[in-house]
Amino acid sequence: MDSVTNHTLDHCRIPSRPTYRALSWVMVVQFSLGLPLNLSVLYIFIFRFQFWRNRCVFLFNIVVADFLLVVCLPVKVHHYQHNLRRSENNGLCKAMLFMLFLNRGASIAFLIALSLDRYFNVVHLGRRGNIVRTLKTSPTVSVVIWLLLLPLTIPTLVHTFECCNSHGRQVETSYHDVTDTFREVVFFTQIVVPFLVLVYCTVRIVSRLRRRTVGKKSRLRRAVWAVLSVLLVFSFCFLPCTVARAALLSVRLLNLKEAEDVAVQVYDALMVLSYTDCLLDPLIYCFYHSGFKDAYVSTFCPAFLKRKLIEQQCAVSRTNTTTSNRTNTTTGSRSVTVPNIERALWTT
Repeated sequence: MDSVTNHTLDHCRIPSRPTYRALSWVMVVQFSLGLPLNLSVLYIFIFRFQFWRNRCVFLFNIVVADFLLVVCLPVKVHHYQHNLRRSENNGLCKAMLFMLFLNRGASIAFLIALSLDRYFNVVHLGRRGNIVRTLKTSPTVSVVIWLLLLPLTIPTLVHTFECCNSHGRQVETSYHDVTDTFREVVFFTQIVVPFLVLVYCTVRIVSRLRRRTVGKKSRLRRAVWAVLSVLLVFSFCFLPCTVARAALLSVRLLNLKEAEDVAVQVYDALMVLSYTDCLLDPLIYCFYHSGFKDAYVSTFCPAFLKRKLIEQQCAVSRTNTTTSNRTNTTTGSRSVTVPNIERALWTT
């Protein structure tokens, strides 16, 4: 048993010191930028928007998930700086894994909720029964989502996951085999299924907006970018590490030692890349909440940026005086108002 444990710890040591030193400094930059950014965004949603009243509950939960991720980064930096892929303390290792996977799952879940809400608002505008639109104003729903994520995160506590110790790395028992298989299925399903949902929602929304012949083109383009921003951030942050995880499992099952050392470094590097979502998510807030950028700039940015923002708003208001926000078509003596899809697009 001791030999198995020593083998596990040896495998958790870094295969290349320069690579992991570089990755640790990348996480230092992520933490240095992410901590003040997410704290400032939390301030906006709590004190400026009062998210529980302003239909920003889903966005607020993404900020919370990003903030908890940022808090975990110094521990990862410490490990990489000391030539370890994870902590040698089993309790700390499991706690870190639990936090990282819980926050990742929460971020993905609420991004999907945003996309589904936008999908129903655009593709099924005017239909009754938009459950997502009804439930998104309730903080209770967000609590339920967090609680539902717990059963999917707890398997990371059962058996170490960070060093890919599953399916052959240790002497397997039926218990370990089932646990490891379930964990791997959850890991890949948590990425692949939401990605397919995002692609479907994005394609339907873009198709729906392109068929519109009325409405302000600038707002329609911005609506398209809103749904594309979620898909792009998701694809950039989460898909690469998923592919790397599959490659790592494959080379290890084939017992390719040299290839495994390379695959481990690629996987860890792409996992570090996935932490960048805490820096990219504010771009999504700008697209999904029409007042977020204005509130952030007016609260935290220097005076010259505030003046520039005011000038842009004045220019937009002058343009709006010459362009109608909605188009009316007259049929006989009856006036028919074209549904204002833009209003639904910017209701968060």
